[in-house]
Amino acid sequence: MIEAVSVIKRFEDTVALHSFSAEIHRGSVYGLIGSNGSGKSTFLRLAAGVYRPDGGMVRVDSEPVFENEKIKKRIFFVSDDFYYFSQATMEEMARFFEGIYPCFSMEHYRKTAALFPIDPKKKIQTFSKGMQRQVALILGLAAQADYLLLDETFDGLDPVIRAALRRILADDVACRNTAVIITSHNLRELEDMCDQVGLLHKGNILFQKEIDALKLGFCKVQAAFRPLPDLDRLREQLDILQLETRGSLLNMVVRGSSEQVLSALESYGPLFAESLPLTLEEVFINEMEAVGYDYNNVLF
Repeated sequence: MIEAVSVIKRFEDTVALHSFSAEIHRGSVYGLIGSNGSGKSTFLRLAAGVYRPDGGMVRVDSEPVFENEKIKKRIFFVSDDFYYFSQATMEEMARFFEGIYPCFSMEHYRKTAALFPIDPKKKIQTFSKGMQRQVALILGLAAQADYLLLDETFDGLDPVIRAALRRILADDVACRNTAVIITSHNLRELEDMCDQVGLLHKGNILFQKEIDALKLGFCKVQAAFRPLPDLDRLREQLDILQLETRGSLLNMVVRGSSEQVLSALESYGPLFAESLPLTLEEVFINEMEAVGYDYNNVLF
């Protein structure tokens, strides 16, 4: 488990993280979302042992990670500007990491590399940024570390490559009980990958929950009436977060189960009523508004 307890990190007069606390357990994919400058990359560097916290503590499996060589060999950090040796090929970088990570598997490296359109003997500096990200991910997966930290790693990857990587990461988590942390500013990107998401703003976690638990608390309903029901009465019956009417069509986001909401609407004699799935972004918007934050101002 990666555990951050009341972590503070400063850079001169700038406080990057303020009383940051989180727990990320093995066997899960944790999505950390936030706008640029919210502290996402700083947290990953603390979790990887690159930075020392100025306050609080960061532990991996109950041990401090900073300057802890034994723990660092169990963590692979793919930064936004992943470093390669000048003139190196992917094959040469694989040999380098094989000497650092005790569980690095050349067999796994070659098997994973074969899934991507990359020549392992070409110099990495000749690759596009998207291809360089793929190289970093291939090396990270081959290291077979217990903790894989990915900083905006899916940016610039095409949909086919993203889908392949999602599948590979899911298999890795299931088979080896790893923990994956993915930072992003795009909830849609994380929705199909993560078990849990946290929203970071101005150096602190505003909100974190398991995705399944998030979605269970809301439903989106579309219904048609002729005429429309008394909306004030409807608001008294249901915990309506959003309501929009277009002619005889009523669209609502409601806190509660779809069964409860549809049952309440039946008494108004709808022409039809159906429950629609919410996106993770819609759920977050409503949760943030419920605790007094404007989601758009927090994230963008």
